[in-house]
Amino acid sequence: MTKPQVAQGIKDKNAKRQNITPDRLKKTALKTSVLGLATAMGVMGLSQVACAELTWGSDSSYPQEGKYQPESYKPDSYQPQSYQPDSYQPQSAPSNSSYQADNGVGSFTAAAIAAERGDVNALYNYEQAMSGGLFAMYPTYWRMNVDLNSQSPAAVSQFVRQYPDTVMAEKLAADFAETKAGSNDYAAVRQVANLITNADDSERCAVALGFNNGGDSMRAMAAKPDVWLATKKQPALCDQLALEMNNNALISNQDRVSRLKRMLRKGKTGDIMALSSRLGTPIPYSSLSEIQLNPSSFFSRFAREANTQTNQYLYLYAMGRLAEKSYREAALQLEFDIKQDNQRSAKLLNDDTRRYAYRILGVQRMNHNTDDGFNVEAVDWFRNSLDDDFSFEEAEYYAMAAIRFSRWDDVVEAISKMDAETQKNNQWQYWLARAYEQSSDANKRNTAKKMYQNLAKSNEYYGLMAKDKVGQRFEASRLGGSNLPNVSTADRARVMQNPHFARAFALYNADASRAYANREWNWAVKKARDNRDDNLIIAAARQAYDMGWLDRAIYAVDNTDRVDSLALSHPMPHQSAVVRHSQSAGIDPAWAYGIMRQESRFVASARSNVGASGLMQVMPDTAKYIARNLGETYSASRANSGDTNIRYGTWYMGDIFGKLNSQPVLATAGYNAGPNNAKRWQPTYGSLAADQYVESIAFPETRNYVKHVMENATIYSSLLGRDQPISQRMGTVPAAF
Repeated sequence: MTKPQVAQGIKDKNAKRQNITPDRLKKTALKTSVLGLATAMGVMGLSQVACAELTWGSDSSYPQEGKYQPESYKPDSYQPQSYQPDSYQPQSAPSNSSYQADNGVGSFTAAAIAAERGDVNALYNYEQAMSGGLFAMYPTYWRMNVDLNSQSPAAVSQFVRQYPDTVMAEKLAADFAETKAGSNDYAAVRQVANLITNADDSERCAVALGFNNGGDSMRAMAAKPDVWLATKKQPALCDQLALEMNNNALISNQDRVSRLKRMLRKGKTGDIMALSSRLGTPIPYSSLSEIQLNPSSFFSRFAREANTQTNQYLYLYAMGRLAEKSYREAALQLEFDIKQDNQRSAKLLNDDTRRYAYRILGVQRMNHNTDDGFNVEAVDWFRNSLDDDFSFEEAEYYAMAAIRFSRWDDVVEAISKMDAETQKNNQWQYWLARAYEQSSDANKRNTAKKMYQNLAKSNEYYGLMAKDKVGQRFEASRLGGSNLPNVSTADRARVMQNPHFARAFALYNADASRAYANREWNWAVKKARDNRDDNLIIAAARQAYDMGWLDRAIYAVDNTDRVDSLALSHPMPHQSAVVRHSQSAGIDPAWAYGIMRQESRFVASARSNVGASGLMQVMPDTAKYIARNLGETYSASRANSGDTNIRYGTWYMGDIFGKLNSQPVLATAGYNAGPNNAKRWQPTYGSLAADQYVESIAFPETRNYVKHVMENATIYSSLLGRDQPISQRMGTVPAAF
């Protein structure tokens, strides 16, 4: 049985240094909490490169009615109230003969202050003073990053050779590649490309730009699947790569046509002109500008235009602009034009143009589900657009719409439009099984059972759902239950002999910037995972757990393939308070823990960019509302404190729960995105299976959030001795009215 996986939408996405970047997820960067280094981060260049930042995953940005994930945090000093450590109880990282004294942290802090001032001379001095020490690479990194664009590839390569296999060497090379790609110095990018071993999206695009402009077309093409047909927001360097890839020798005209259609839908003028020119059907800017100003005027005269390829493209461009204004008006226009065209002896609209015009309607309709409610017309429009040229975004929208309305044949069709690797993901395997399960074909139903049995080997959201389908139960005892793993003396010593973990613990104990401590920790976990050194990971995670550094203990276990320890991955700090306040609020303590783990990773001082705070990430206005209802005077400091924050958060969960039909899925969505949005996503008539409701939530962040909270709560229910299968927990979502 495999271990429960942390929610991908909530893992600390220092993924550029972790090699775990989830596909197609936008990242929202965490601000770093710095004591004594408050403004140093900008000067040090950390804001330049996402690889240095810690992030929470989210698919999309949108108006935030509710409260969202924490941006920066620092642990409090609580001791875990559950899973009490045994005789191995260090309160701080132990010293070891390899890395003793203050491990150079005092010098690290002083050098960071010099970096904040931009004092290059002082940084030179710290380089000499800290040479050979645990933090020797930092003053050099900061000095070079004062003006990274002026550095040479040779200087970067020398740094990497001097500090091999360190996170700062990886980071400097990646920072440099992105900086040089941004200034079109592609030769410099190519010279450091092989030094980047764990690139994120932006870094991959920087490297690909270097090769795309350096004659190595094949290496540049490695990034094509992620950028070529993308229309959602992506890193600027990826937009640049897609634009410049138009001239790559390995890009075919069919590739160009596929991208051109997406750019026509999005209205990206520069791309449209470049692609159409390369295809030999140049579209002048004047034509695009005229349609942009008045698409209806184009439709009025279209019947008098010749059936040229340029006019087919202009029709799609006009349809995209009209659909942005009103998809209803665009749908009426398309139906009218097709009806008129069908009466002509020589049609003006090609079949491909008709199909993609319907695709435009389908995509635009899915972008209005929160405002206008869900409608089966989206499924019909996607079906009318069927061809062999779907991007992932389009196929995903089609699948979500079909799932919402139980159009199971369309679910199968939509999944078939995804690439082969994507189809193998647990998410789409689950929904393919759900679709086959509804079939009248006995062979397909048998296939569904086999698919569920395979999925049930996993303990993440879809695996837990599949377990219920095949009559299995999640058993916490099979993953260690509440028992902490035993760690040998030798493995405990190895943790502090490992320079990456030693730096992480030293920075944590010195109360230095959490960003640096977390980055060193995440890199240490990656290196241990690459070496398949599970015992080192367990020992480090246990050490972090005993110190109260729970978020890193969770991270360590969740980012390994073979380490199973629920005591480390799903700790239960403040257990008496959580149980007591949950019972007082009339909610399940397992659900409260599921929310807390997702919101703050049990970091009591967590703060979000929108003001949410504490273990339960309560918004200030929400805290005032809660205090008023409890007859208390609002105090920001008290609302953020451990016990009060738990009490307020659980009270609010109970409040939303009661207002949203006592439905935990609705209440979970409401806790993240606001109760009004959760209501908008309810079916208008009749009930809806909870998994279908969740999969069609319009906000990607909330969609992932609900899945992972339900996963967490199911696991915690087993740990608390109150087992409740996930399907039973989620239930059915009733109609809004």
